[in-house]
Formats: sequence, structure tokens, C-alpha cells
Amino acid sequence: MKTFADRLREDRRLVILRLLSEQPGYRFNSSNLRAGLQYLGVLATRDDVATDIHWLRDQGLLELQPIPEVDGLYLCTLKPRGADVVAGECTVPGVSRPSPR
Repeated sequence: MKTFADRLREDRRLVILRLLSEQPGYRFNSSNLRAGLQYLGVLATRDDVATDIHWLRDQGLLELQPIPEVDGLYLCTLKPRGADVVAGECTVPGVSRPSPR
């Protein structure tokens, strides 16, 4: 059985993918992703976001490119598999499944 923390983490990962899917070029930097999460009422520390984007990268859902001028800042780009997750066309354990729109 999943814990409440597990469910929150899975929801936060889906919101990250959705935020990327709504951006021109399907990319956003990790600081703006955190701001987007906060705007949507999803509480997340910088560490939460860093952990989630690296996990999402490891699952093949997004690409990460470090921004050398700022330590710990990444450019995140949605990959096709991540777009499939957002559209509900595939599921990935560890990411919430989107509800029908």
C-alpha cells in the first residue's frame, strides 16, 4: 500500500511533466518548475524538485542539461515518452496517471 507521501510525490512528478508539456519548446528551468508547482499549490522544496527531475530523467521522461552559470540549475526538456504519460497514453510506476480531461 502506498503512503500519502508516495502519492504526493507521484502527483508532483505528473505536475512537473504537465508544466513542461505546456511550455513553448517543452522546456523550463528547474527553478521555474518549482515556482510553477508553488503557483499550483503543490508544495515542493528545491531538493524535492531536484530529486524528481533526476528520477524523471532516469525513467526517460525528460532530458536534463545543467546550466553552468548557476550551480544546481537545470534546463528540463520533455521527451516523447513524458508527453505520452501526460496524455495518459502510457503509465509509469512512480508517476500519477492523469485523470480524463
